Amino acid sequence: MPADLAVIGLGHHGLPLAQAATAAGIDTIGYDTDPRPVAELAAGRSPVDGSLTAPEIRRMLAGGFRPTTNTAELGRVRTAVLCAPTPLGPDRTLDLTAVTDAARALATRLRPHTTVLLESPVPPGTTEGLLREVLEAGSGLRAGRDFHLAYSPGRLDPGNRTHGFAGTPKVIGGLTPACTESAAAFYGRLTDKVVRARGPREAETVKLLETNFRHVNIALVNEMAVLCHELGVDLWDVIRCAETKPFGFQAFRPGPGVGGHGAPVDTIGAHRPLRLVELAGQVNERMPQYVVQRAATLLNEHGKSARGARVLLLGITYKPDLPDRQGSPADEIARRLMDLGAAVSYHDPHVPDWRVRELPVPRADSLYEAAAHADLTVLLQHHRTYDLQGLSVKAQLLLDTRGATPGGAAHRL
Repeated sequence: MPADLAVIGLGHHGLPLAQAATAAGIDTIGYDTDPRPVAELAAGRSPVDGSLTAPEIRRMLAGGFRPTTNTAELGRVRTAVLCAPTPLGPDRTLDLTAVTDAARALATRLRPHTTVLLESPVPPGTTEGLLREVLEAGSGLRAGRDFHLAYSPGRLDPGNRTHGFAGTPKVIGGLTPACTESAAAFYGRLTDKVVRARGPREAETVKLLETNFRHVNIALVNEMAVLCHELGVDLWDVIRCAETKPFGFQAFRPGPGVGGHGAPVDTIGAHRPLRLVELAGQVNERMPQYVVQRAATLLNEHGKSARGARVLLLGITYKPDLPDRQGSPADEIARRLMDLGAAVSYHDPHVPDWRVRELPVPRADSLYEAAAHADLTVLLQHHRTYDLQGLSVKAQLLLDTRGATPGGAAHRL
């Protein structure tokens, strides 16, 4: 059965796009090479990253959304959007293997007049270089003449209840002006505002800048957290005051590390490295170690050794109120605590099972009982279900890495 849209890659980015399209009345299929997520979605179950809930998936299915692993379906659509993952490789450049595989799958079925859009984070030049070459070689068609080709950076913030798909402007950059307008016509059905970039390279670099902006500013405030602790300054009060400035400042807050799917990119192939981003990555990567150092110091100050101490970790996901653990610093913090000889347990309402070094980490059923029993409780993620005032009363010793507890109720990062 023909469809208006194929979303290729049903991960944390592709699924919300498919949801928005289905809600807008666009006949949508979701293609993925992995049969497991396709089967789970077809059964109406939520993906493991929690990007959508089971009721949301069922509403999509009722609206006509069809998950599939059949490449033949890709030849029956007017628009195809590639949302394949691009993790950092060993050389800290983006691994484009999944994008290449997705493009090859599409190329064999590509028809004239199709609009092909790429949303995966990629190095500038990928759309008009690698992607164009793969699509043209596999289809025998010419981009910009026989089919439209454009790039639009993914901008969704998982779990954000304020800025949804429709309210987040879409940046687009097409290979030709006609490609840009074709992309604008598609995204105009999903979002309130479309922003036209000069071309695909500019649109690709928007994603690079936005991701690196986040990591650099988190690194700055993480360094400030370490400095302020040494100086005896309340950083959280500093941020509260600083964010009253109506210009020239945007508040970021420190934490135990930087998780998420948007990895900072400090080197682009053979081009010169981005030194500031490289340094920011080093700062942020040290935060789990710093948290463990603070935990050990707190235990020592209260007459206890890290060896043999009972340490409860609260919230092991990378974002509050979501089960997604991509890049969460909790794993490294748990490993380092275990290396010190601590007995680690955890509580997280969104994660029923957690393994570190292939071994199960004990999960606390009763939060208050576990906190009262633990020598140290460490808040790593502030889920809405946590009553931090009550927790601060029950816990023997509480380290808050998110600055979420009331003033004086806990030791803050």
